[in-house]
Amino acid sequence: MVDLDARTERLDAYLDERGLEAVWFARPNGFAWLTGGDNVVDADATTGVAAAGYDGELRVITDNIEADRLADEELPDGFAVESFPWHADSLAEAVAERSLAPAAADFDVAGFESVDGSRLRQPLTDDDVERYRELGREVAAAVETVCRNLEPEDPEYEVAAGIDISLASRDVDTPVVLVGGAERAQAFRHYTPSDAALGDYALVSVTAERAGLYASMTRTVAFDAPDWFEERHRAAARVEATAVRATEAAAAGTLSGEGTNDAPDTAGDVFAAIQDAYDAVGFADEWEEHHQGGAAGFAGREWFATPDGDEPVRRPMGYAWNPTVRGTKSEDTHLVTSDLTERLTKTGRWPTHEVEPVDLPGIQTEPVDLAAPVIR
Repeated sequence: MVDLDARTERLDAYLDERGLEAVWFARPNGFAWLTGGDNVVDADATTGVAAAGYDGELRVITDNIEADRLADEELPDGFAVESFPWHADSLAEAVAERSLAPAAADFDVAGFESVDGSRLRQPLTDDDVERYRELGREVAAAVETVCRNLEPEDPEYEVAAGIDISLASRDVDTPVVLVGGAERAQAFRHYTPSDAALGDYALVSVTAERAGLYASMTRTVAFDAPDWFEERHRAAARVEATAVRATEAAAAGTLSGEGTNDAPDTAGDVFAAIQDAYDAVGFADEWEEHHQGGAAGFAGREWFATPDGDEPVRRPMGYAWNPTVRGTKSEDTHLVTSDLTERLTKTGRWPTHEVEPVDLPGIQTEPVDLAAPVIR
């Protein structure tokens, strides 16, 4: 269950800071963050069928088609549900008519400010963390179950279909499913599934979602891997291990030498460590070919790390780093707290290896336990 007290405490501070009377969320991840429920009917729509708001009270506005279902199946106690005739208004118009003003929203409402929901969703609360752990285990179990049964002749799209089914059986959605056989994984960083056979090895990457939380991971299965494969995968893994340790330091305010616990270092500071790690492992330019990941939680990435990224590195928070070296990738979702760092996307039944981060100023060099390739 969502800790509504923790949510409303943040929203009270936000309203006070901005001089607002109300704030509204209709984008699916914002709605899920505030309510723990799902407002999606049309998966192609950028906004859901209901808006969740706070003006000192917790409210949901939706049309009469959805009101009873949302109240019965999606919303915790504490939300007042208000409906409007489906033919009379748009959701934005209904919110504008019923909301206190001035107000903000994460979708277009006439006269409202725009709210950056991502900043409000960080860091994670204790109840978020527990649900995130459960999601990570479920995602890893689904993906690894399929990957254990791969064969070289399997078409990429059939593997993707198996991933979709395995996750759906666990009530997990799959906004991103990438399956790259040996030929296409070497050619492309985003190996969207095709009818090509896997061949000598396969990379399977997913970003999966449940109740608004997102977890990302990649698993590698090698049947007859090329001679260069082990070196490149190990290099990508060392970059990921460095990113994890740099994230810990940034969240503590000790990576740049300028941060503090109250004012942590930034995404750009972590990115600088990632660049240095690529250089140290002998693949200095590979970071230019693909994004490196970033903070995860109520979005596949709440932010992507960039050279000039000024987003604060918070804790407790999920982080999904995904370095690539042509033809290989290393990726899991980690939870970083003040007390520990744990890999969320794990089952304990997939082989791992202890990977040493690159020795850089400000970070610990203790090895990180990461998923290893399965050699078949």
